[in-house]
Formats: sequence, C-alpha cells, structure tokens
Amino acid sequence: MDQLLSVSSSPHIRSETDTRRIMAWVIASLAPAGVVGAFFLGTRSILVIAAGIISCVAAEAIWQKYMKQPVTVSDLSAVVTGLLLAYNVPPTIPLWMVVCGGVFAMIIVKHFFGGIGQNILNPALAGRAMMLICWPIAMTTWTVRGVSGATPLAVLKGTDVSGTLPSIADAFLGNIGGCIGETSALAIIIGGGLLIYKDIISWRIPVVYIVTVAVIQTLLGRQGAPLMEIFSGGLMLGAFFMATDYTTSPMTSKGQIIFAFGCGLIASLIRSFGGYPEGVSYSILIMNLTTPIIDRLTMPRVFGEVKDHGGR
Repeated sequence: MDQLLSVSSSPHIRSETDTRRIMAWVIASLAPAGVVGAFFLGTRSILVIAAGIISCVAAEAIWQKYMKQPVTVSDLSAVVTGLLLAYNVPPTIPLWMVVCGGVFAMIIVKHFFGGIGQNILNPALAGRAMMLICWPIAMTTWTVRGVSGATPLAVLKGTDVSGTLPSIADAFLGNIGGCIGETSALAIIIGGGLLIYKDIISWRIPVVYIVTVAVIQTLLGRQGAPLMEIFSGGLMLGAFFMATDYTTSPMTSKGQIIFAFGCGLIASLIRSFGGYPEGVSYSILIMNLTTPIIDRLTMPRVFGEVKDHGGR
C-alpha cells in the first residue's frame, strides 16, 4: 500500500481558534470600556491599567521561569487577567497595590492550582477581593474627572447620604464614579456583543445574570430598579467578561443558566441586605466554587457509555 491511514483518538474535528486568538479578541472587546473609563475618570486610569498588565505578565513569567516550566505569557491570558484586575479598581488607587493584586491573582489563585485551565476561581476577581479586604478605603474612593463622589449603588444603599443619584443616561454612558472598566454599560455591551458574535462566549450567562438581578431588585422594590441596578456597579463587566470565564464557569447550557441565576440571586441579596453596596465580585467567586458540582449534575450521558453494574 502506498498510503496508510492513521487512526487516532477523538476529537477529530479541530478548530484554528487557540488560546492566544481568543484572548486577543477579549482584549479587543475590553478596549471600549477602558477608553471610556480613562475619558471620564482621568488619564491616571492608563497608569493603573499598565500596572495591572505588567504585574500579571511579569508574575507569570517569573514564576514559570523559577519553576522551570515553559513560559506561556505569549498566550495573552496574563494580559487579560491584568486588564480585568485594573478594570475592577478605582483610578486613584496606589500603583503598588495593583501590583500586589496582580501577583496574588497570578501566583496564588492561578499557578498554585496548576496554571491556565486549572484554577478554581477567577484570578482577577480573587485579586480584587484580596485588595478590598486589605485596603478597603483605597478600593472604595471614587472620582469623576478628579472630583470625589459617590457611586450610584452607594447612594441607593444609603451608605453615602451626601451623594445624589445620577441620571440613567449618565449611568449608561459612564459619566459616574466607579471602577475604571465598569462605569460605561454601553462600552461593555459593545465589547460583550462582539464576543457573542464571534462565538467566544455564550449569551446565556450574561443575559440570565443581568435579567435575574433586574427582576429580583424590581420585586424587592429597590429604588432605581431595574435600569439603575443593571447599569451601575460591576454587573455588566462581571456578566460579560468574568462570569463567562471558560475555566470557572459550567460547560453545559443548562449548567450555565443555573450558574448565572445563582450569580444574580447572590448579587441581589448582597446589594439589598448585605453591608456592602456591590455584590457582583463575591457572587461570581461563590458560584465559581459550585461549577464542578453543576457540571457533574448537568453533564449529559455519553452515547455508547457502558453502564456501571457495581464493578461486574
């Protein structure tokens, strides 16, 4: 025979899409939120974004070099983590705190568990949670064009009685106080829509997450619900860019709906009854821990699988 057939294990259908290409699209889709954040919150936002990216890339490269592992910073996953970490902090935060958050996210949360694809929590959100615990004042000091002010959620919560609630238009466009990448719902929707169009993320998690928060907050009678609730804080950013993380979210369609509903329920309960005006980060981190259980309960049976008969 002139030619021999090579028989290999599945999968047999392959795609040209790889980690680097996916991360490049995520970076591109995050760009509008960063541009709008820098416009409304000040050019120092650019320094914070740079600090987040550099610290995450450097931490990953140094760790992999020290552990004698292949250095994989070229896959751009560390860039995405640094970008998301920076988007989740205010522009006034000291840069050394951002660096600490980046090192924690990459080393403790990601590489202590084996690296990309094996972490059990979203690294950027875990880094933000650590920073919020360690430096709560720096993490909750908000400005718009250099002038201090309250966030809409703080006004709704009553934790800042001196602040006034902005208009829906300002909240939608991003002319409000908050973290760098979360203020403009419009910019996030544009970026998230691009990811859905490119089939990089599914619509299920962001849509179910946002709708759940809108419905629950409306039923609870919260002032400003539903529009102010969904346009303010980190809901849009979390729903489109962090709850949809491949590693820490369910693989099945049914599982993604359950996961998103859980995120929306927890975020709503924290916003309405907790001591903290925002609840997106903690809702996603809590549901990250349930992902293996959700996958186990919702995974369809594989065709051709041999039924277990008690070891016989």
